Amino acid sequence: MSLRKRQRLGFPGRLIPADGTLTEIGFDDPATADVILRLELDDSHLNDLDLNPVPLDLHLRSAALRRSRYFDALLSERWNHSSVSGKGIRHRLNLKVLPSAGGHRSRNPFDAHVAVIRLLHSLDFSGEIGSVSDALDMLPVAMELLFDDCVRACVRFLEAVPWTEEEEEGVLNLMPLLRREECENLLARILPIVSEEADGNCTSEEMLRRLIDSAIRSHPNVTTVNVKAFVAKLLRDYSSRDCVRRALDQAFLTSMEMTKDHLGKYASPDFRLSWGNDEREAMQRLDLHSSMMNAKHLHWLVERMVELRVADTAVSRWSEQASLTADLQKTFRDDAWKNIAPGLPSLIIRSTFRLANAVASGNTLAPRQVRMNLVRCWLPVLNVCRNIVFTMPTCQKSIIQDLEEAFLSIISTLPLSDSQDLLQQCLSFSTRNIEDCPHLISAFKTWFRRANRPATKDDVFVQNQDSWLAENEL
Repeated sequence: MSLRKRQRLGFPGRLIPADGTLTEIGFDDPATADVILRLELDDSHLNDLDLNPVPLDLHLRSAALRRSRYFDALLSERWNHSSVSGKGIRHRLNLKVLPSAGGHRSRNPFDAHVAVIRLLHSLDFSGEIGSVSDALDMLPVAMELLFDDCVRACVRFLEAVPWTEEEEEGVLNLMPLLRREECENLLARILPIVSEEADGNCTSEEMLRRLIDSAIRSHPNVTTVNVKAFVAKLLRDYSSRDCVRRALDQAFLTSMEMTKDHLGKYASPDFRLSWGNDEREAMQRLDLHSSMMNAKHLHWLVERMVELRVADTAVSRWSEQASLTADLQKTFRDDAWKNIAPGLPSLIIRSTFRLANAVASGNTLAPRQVRMNLVRCWLPVLNVCRNIVFTMPTCQKSIIQDLEEAFLSIISTLPLSDSQDLLQQCLSFSTRNIEDCPHLISAFKTWFRRANRPATKDDVFVQNQDSWLAENEL
């Protein structure tokens, strides 16, 4: 054998017998070999290759080859292929190699087979398997040759190191070829496992919920702002919009219930009549402060839901909060909130505006009853907040008019009978300078224009519709 070929195939390796001692037995060493193994490409695939490499003969030891259950069976005395020749050669074997064997990373179609057969002699797995590509190349060959120790070594290496996205695809492609017990750790790493205790929720959805919870409940500082921005980007880029919707819905409902709970305790008569009790007063302050913190969480969640067009549940549930709006009105009619939670009215109005504007703009398509309930439920809170608008910064005053316009737009989508009742409740929008409420004037003009049209009975409507269809068919 030439020196160049010896260098390409590697130096003689070390064989570790059953007693654990290291024995130097040559790999591809004609002096000690008793088997010649010829590697050659499968004839049926030669036309698909740009190269047609010549067969490769390896001089091997049968004792090492028997570490493979495939070779152990092939070398069994039951098979009459033994051919004693000079220099101690007792067996001549042929092994067909598919061009795809060992993966596409190999520069030579025989490289992976040579590496695995070398390991049959040396068992130096840590020295031979040095990268993910090595393991991915050798693993299918080791499975083909039933070399169990090599299979376990490759799987153990893959389980312990990071992968690129391309390498992960290679691992996934090999999973069906492995026994369950062989790839259990790999499966746990790359595939979600849904347990009965998880109520069928996917692992990714649970992860999203935890990220959302971490983002909204972290202590407010610069780092939290960055965390919220990072989680918002993850939600925008996530592939399953339904999964994002469910995660945001759960977080929204949880924060809303906590807001209702704390605000309900603060607004309850039992607490409001006991200001002389220091302990109860401290609990009131805590409940009001907790209400504002959860209102902040709600506002961030509403922003994300509207941005991602998944605010259907939020709009529907926000339109059903009669008890919450009643407690808010009680809270805003006294002055305690100004010292404890001065930002609470602004947070509530901004969240309501985002949801109402999503409905008015068509970002979220809500049923008629939901649209009507949304205005009817939150219009009294808006009217209360209008009375304290002059205590707000200038930048926050405009949000009041924005919400007025959103409500009036929603009212314009309702039947005349429903919009008539709601428009009358909007008269307070005109309490400032008449020139500052063109949106209210426009809303009433629209209603009167529609109301002044001649009424149409059902039979006349059908007759007119038939006439219109007949004209258009002509």
